Order: sequence, then C-alpha cells, then structure tokens
Amino acid sequence: MLMIFEGLILSFRLLLICVVGISNGAVGLVNFYEQDVRDRAVELGLTTKEKIKRANAVSGAAMFIPNLLAVPAAVHFINGASGFVNCFLQIYAVYMIANLFDRLFIDEWWVCRTKAWLIPGTEDLMPYIPAKRKLVKWTGSVVGFAIMAAAASGVLLLIG
Repeated sequence: MLMIFEGLILSFRLLLICVVGISNGAVGLVNFYEQDVRDRAVELGLTTKEKIKRANAVSGAAMFIPNLLAVPAAVHFINGASGFVNCFLQIYAVYMIANLFDRLFIDEWWVCRTKAWLIPGTEDLMPYIPAKRKLVKWTGSVVGFAIMAAAASGVLLLIG
C-alpha cells in the first residue's frame, strides 16, 4: 500500500514540475517537445537555445534526482524492504505508477487533448507527441525504470 502512496507522491511532484514549468506559457518546457518544435520556438523568438538547455538541466535534475535518491530511500527506510528482489519490485512499482500517470494523464490527456501545452506558431507541428515518440517513451520508461530500480536495489544492498 505504501508503494501506491509513494507512486502518487512521485506523480504529484511531476505534475508540480510541469505546472511550474509552463506557468508563463508552454514554451517554458519546450525542452520536452520534439526538435522541430524547439527549433520553431527559437526561430519565432519565443526562447533561445541557451534557455532550452537550462530548462532541460533544471527539469531533468528535478525529475531524476528524487527518482534516484528519494524513492529507494523511502522503499528501504519507510517500507522496510530488504534484499535485492524485494527492493527492486517495490522501487519499480513506484516508478511505474508515476510512469502511468506521466504517459496517460500528462502525455495523452494534458498535452494531447488540451491547449495548455500549445505553443503559438507551432500548431502545424502537432501532434506534439507523435505515435513513434509515444512508443519510444513507453519502451524507454519500462526498460529504463527497470535498470534504475535494479541499480538502486544494488546500491541499497551495498549500503545495507
């Protein structure tokens, strides 16, 4: 039950990152868009390559540092998980709850079905998340989070 709660906390944190990131317009997180959209936003003078790099670094750190540190710590110290398999399964479950939230709520509904993520002047480049990219994101998340969960579980075994 704690894993579900932790997954929801991770999902809420992602939601907050997105809300803050697009608070002054979707161009604030244009780093999450395909390259053609990023290029167009720069061409239109809505942002610069430097701002995109900075947003990428900040949003990446805000998303992945808690994934790498807080989730394994919670699973070990709060949930009391021990042993590689138990830690792995719990960490992976937390990651996948947040992944489902990201793929279904943020990507499929918020980005694809509302105007909140619309960047003026890029409408012809929609959908912002093409089918091929969705497949890459799903596959990358399922495999990537498994690797992250395995690495975190290994570290937890080493530190006891």
